[in-house]
Amino acid sequence: MGERWCAAVRVLLLQAAWALAGGQVRYSVPEEAKAGTVVGRLAQDLGLEAGEAEARRLRLVAQGRRASVEVSGASGALVVSSRLDREELCAKSAPCALRLEVLVERPLRVFHVELQVTDINDNAPIFPAARRNLSIAEFTTLPGSCFPLEGASDADIGANAQLSYTLSPSEHFSLDLQKTEEDGESLFLVLRQSLDRETIPVHRLVLSASDGGRPSLTGTMELVISVLDVNDNMPQFNQSVYKVQLPENAQHGTLVARLNATDLDEGSNRNISYSLQILFPQDGRDVFGIDKSSGEIRLKGDLDYEDVSLYRLQVDATDKGTPPLSGHCKVVLEVVDVNDNAPEVRVTSLSVPVSEDASVGTVVALLSVSDRDSGANGRVRCWVWPASPFGLEATFAGSYSLVLREALDRERVSEYEVEVRAEDGGAPALRASRGLRVPVSDVNDNAPAFSQAVYTVLARENNAAGAELARLWARDPDEAGNGRVSYSVWEGGAAAVSSSSSSGAGAGGWRPASSYVSVDAESGRVWALQPLDYEELQVLQFEVRAVDAGEPPLCGNATVQLFVLDENDNAPALLPAAGSAPEAGGAAGEAAAAAGLGSVSDTLWAWAAWGAQAGQVVAKIRAVDADSGYNAWLRYELWEPRAKGPFRVGLYSGEVSTARALDEADGPRHRLLIVVRDHGEPARSATATLSVSLVEAAEAALAAGSSSSSSRAALGAEMGPGAASAATNVWLVVAICAVSSLFLLAVVLYGASRWAPRAAVLSGPGPTTLVCASEVGSWSYSQRHSRSLCVADGAAKSDLMVFSPNFPPPPPGPAPKDTQPEPSALLDTVSGPSFAHLSLFSPPSVSSAVCPEQSLLGSRPNCRGPSAAGA
Repeated sequence: MGERWCAAVRVLLLQAAWALAGGQVRYSVPEEAKAGTVVGRLAQDLGLEAGEAEARRLRLVAQGRRASVEVSGASGALVVSSRLDREELCAKSAPCALRLEVLVERPLRVFHVELQVTDINDNAPIFPAARRNLSIAEFTTLPGSCFPLEGASDADIGANAQLSYTLSPSEHFSLDLQKTEEDGESLFLVLRQSLDRETIPVHRLVLSASDGGRPSLTGTMELVISVLDVNDNMPQFNQSVYKVQLPENAQHGTLVARLNATDLDEGSNRNISYSLQILFPQDGRDVFGIDKSSGEIRLKGDLDYEDVSLYRLQVDATDKGTPPLSGHCKVVLEVVDVNDNAPEVRVTSLSVPVSEDASVGTVVALLSVSDRDSGANGRVRCWVWPASPFGLEATFAGSYSLVLREALDRERVSEYEVEVRAEDGGAPALRASRGLRVPVSDVNDNAPAFSQAVYTVLARENNAAGAELARLWARDPDEAGNGRVSYSVWEGGAAAVSSSSSSGAGAGGWRPASSYVSVDAESGRVWALQPLDYEELQVLQFEVRAVDAGEPPLCGNATVQLFVLDENDNAPALLPAAGSAPEAGGAAGEAAAAAGLGSVSDTLWAWAAWGAQAGQVVAKIRAVDADSGYNAWLRYELWEPRAKGPFRVGLYSGEVSTARALDEADGPRHRLLIVVRDHGEPARSATATLSVSLVEAAEAALAAGSSSSSSRAALGAEMGPGAASAATNVWLVVAICAVSSLFLLAVVLYGASRWAPRAAVLSGPGPTTLVCASEVGSWSYSQRHSRSLCVADGAAKSDLMVFSPNFPPPPPGPAPKDTQPEPSALLDTVSGPSFAHLSLFSPPSVSSAVCPEQSLLGSRPNCRGPSAAGA
């Protein structure tokens, strides 16, 4: 009991001591201790009595890994049970402490034991590899060059791991050990002098590492240093400069050149890689490409000779040595021009419109012609199409002038479409063209021209004032004001007026044409200012002037021949005989007026002898008509007595003759009512009363001789038919002589007009005809003119009919709507029996009137510019 109490006290004391000591027991044992080596008296240190360790079952708690120590059951000592290897247990950690748990049962207690394993020098230094191969180039590696080496490692710690290095003797290499706080130790192999592969191709050295243990342990590594061949031969090209030509239209991928470089070195030093550099131009990097292995240069972009005609390339051949060496060559690529650019035609200056009076050689336009190609491909030939009236003149290289080669006429061509064509000298040739529009400006170089030189106008007399007589038109091919025509009557024109004019002129003379007609300034219409009277005026000839509005103005003239056509406005007029008895004719006149037979003259007296045979002329009724043609062609009719009487009247002669033999049964006196009618529409008439007395033959002759106022008809009745025929023949001879004289005068004047300046155009070409009609004699040309053309036994007669000849065709070109009708529409054909023809007018070239007494027109007015057509 006392012993147990003592034991309990010891345990309490041990616990208190353990508590004071931190509750742990520390032991130290060197590594590699043999099995059975006592580490410490664990039971005693825990305060157990001898024999209690086994009784209380003192043991170690199993750990996660196998323990190298154990508790001896009998003695309670901690002994080594297996090999202790600090490097295996703790590697490089220091200190190396093992924590053990000790379990005591009855009562259960747990104690902690710390076992520290101390290091011994049991590991030699070890290099990563037994051999290290190095390659160092000859000559190129400079002395002092350092080559890093991996140092050895030692599993021990502390002084046992402190290493020192040594190198086998060598005159070329040495060691350099550098220690820094950041990197620790760094080992370098230092080249002391240059290597020569030809002398020592391989250097073999031994690197030794010794630790600081006692005794020290050593580890070695063999260094095999191969001396590398120096890349002292650079690649060489067989040419320093390659010259290549390539057309500019070459396709992508075309082989430009194949280069070859050689290297005298061996191995990688002779393996060559090619590279390409563009020296000129700088922006041509994407045009060419090179194969790095074969050295083939191929086209990968577009060539354009006009942009770049020459490329300079540099090719580098670089070997794969260390360091690599390069060889160089140049490639000069000349781009060959191809005719791929058409000529270009540009207008630098254009002077339009061109005046139609521009002189030959006037420059119309300046042109610039170029071709981006070179050589023959860039030589350009130019011409103008169509060739006239323009041409090209070269001023200097590439510049041309479009000049006028011929005179222009706007009225013929008002605008030109000119095409300048260019062609280069390539094969095939390329062409270009440029069109120019050259308008021609107008110049007042054309005078107004009438469609006819002479206009023949027919107008019936007694027309209304203001009636349109004709419509003239003058063509002026100029434009605008130069072609705007105004018309006027030349004031110098004049017309011959008859002295027997019914208008009361009183005496013959000349009157200006402007008093009869006027011309509308714009339309060219000819108007009548007053009614025309054929008996006053048969022919009105005047000139119309057409003037344009140009500057200066030009004018043209046309002659207008106005022929007044006769109307049946005059009744026949009887010529009274002296000794007539007015009182006797009063009753007959009243009877004739009541019968509607027109005017009645005084009674005419005639005598007839008893026993006169049939057909003997007793008297002749004389009558005149102021009209002409059919209107003046008279016929005589016996109105009373209507029954068969002893007398009859010649239908056209007016001769009163016996119808049968007269006898006393017929009575002493006969009154004859004779009607004289013209052939007009409507017909006009006059009546004559003839009182015929039947007497003896001797009395009839006496009455004829004593009567101073007896008519020519009575004398003819007394003289008989033979005497009357003789008188008529005399007058016919006189008329023939007068006509012949007039014809000779016309021939002389015509010849003179051919050699003298022209004053006025009187007529269109061709003859104009005078018509006179009578059975018993020819009428005179005019009783109002000084020359009598035809003479009969009666009074002089005025009778004129004019027919226009054919007209020249109108000028080419369209005529305006107000152009006068064709001349043929204005002419009336007059026909009738017994017409005598006389030429009145000469052709248009005659400069004076046919009539010997006077000229119908004065001189032509002077106009600037070319004369009108037919002037």
